[in-house]
Amino acid sequence: VQLQASGGGLVQAGGSLRLSCAASGRPFSRHTMGWFRQAPGKEREFVAAITWSGGSTYDADSVKGRFTISRDNAKNTVYLQMDNLKPEDAAVYYCAAHQIRLRVGVRSVEYDYWGQGTKLTVSS
Repeated sequence: VQLQASGGGLVQAGGSLRLSCAASGRPFSRHTMGWFRQAPGKEREFVAAITWSGGSTYDADSVKGRFTISRDNAKNTVYLQMDNLKPEDAAVYYCAAHQIRLRVGVRSVEYDYWGQGTKLTVSS
């Protein structure tokens, strides 16, 4: 699976932005999709994940209630809607995919494919 993330940019604190990740290659619908982020000097951290059908989603506590992950299998695209953004949300955001397994991955090592990252800057 090849992944192409887009949608990053500069947003004021309290604002919103939607990231997109377009997939190509192997059947998109057979993969769990996730978003991770990495701020300068910090480790990559889990943000959200969504099962192949979109029936279940998982969010990190730090974004719960503010970020929403969704997917459109017909468009081979996964989204991350980010609302009420905070300066601490600033990071490079990566989309990732892993084949369907019993457990949805929340660690980066569990993911097989990665996009190139898109940068979010949040001004205070």
